[in-house]
Amino acid sequence: MEFQLLIEQLLNGLQFGTMLFLMSAGLTLVFGVMGLINLAHGSFYMIGAFGAALLAEITGSFFIGLISSFIVAMFAGVITEILVIRKLYKKDHLDQVLATFALILIFSEGIRWIFGAYPLYLNIPSELNASVSLPLEIIYSKYRLLIIAIGILIAFFLYILTSKTLLGIRIKAGQNDREMISVLGVNIKTLYTIVFALGAALAGLSGALIGAIQSVEVGMGEPVLILAFVVIIIGGIGSIKGAFVGALLVGVTDTLGRFLLPELFKLFFDNADANLIGSSIASMSIYILMAIVLIFKPSGLFGERSA
Repeated sequence: MEFQLLIEQLLNGLQFGTMLFLMSAGLTLVFGVMGLINLAHGSFYMIGAFGAALLAEITGSFFIGLISSFIVAMFAGVITEILVIRKLYKKDHLDQVLATFALILIFSEGIRWIFGAYPLYLNIPSELNASVSLPLEIIYSKYRLLIIAIGILIAFFLYILTSKTLLGIRIKAGQNDREMISVLGVNIKTLYTIVFALGAALAGLSGALIGAIQSVEVGMGEPVLILAFVVIIIGGIGSIKGAFVGALLVGVTDTLGRFLLPELFKLFFDNADANLIGSSIASMSIYILMAIVLIFKPSGLFGERSA
């Protein structure tokens, strides 16, 4: 096994992890602050990707499409929160699950009605659609490095937002005692709308970034949503730090597992069986990781144990 190839797979895991962080950061904020189980969070991932593909095609600029994914998903989040989500805060979790599952169907059929059933594609600019030489003779994609950089910058921004600003103080207070901050004069409805819109915008940006690597299609957000739930369970519900660490752990575990396990099983089986067994176990690796974390830290790595 070549050392350079191993490092490339590690970088792929970091890229996958930063994408998962963008998806899970908003989800953990929404669940931690509002106590809302939002199954439709993956739909904003899809909406952002389709918005980016449409605006990039109209304007001819990939970067305008990327920025528009954030804005389009944010506005979709604001409208959804005001019209639907706001009515669910006092409902039990079963009602929230049913309502947000209905939103998945509405968004998916709406996107299919507007764009059709065929996938769209985001074309990466030529200056990013190339490789760059890194130390140790490693050749890696410029665009994937950009995704890692964007994820780290947004993680730093969210850290500053939640720990150093008045809005962050209010968000943390809303996690602990929403009735008290309402009594102190904070408009809790506005706070919830801001948090929900921010989470939707981050999911939309994540969808656009990955849409340029894969394809933009209806239902693309649901598989990622499952992984985002795994991330926030591992990291701890309501913790941005936990979402970041959990996302990197999931990304690296999944990517390296799919790369290393088939190679490991080739020591004991022929190539076909080794690939089959290794791939099967690799697909379960993140859930095994989640189980191990919950055994030793039931509240997640950075979650607070409830009383």
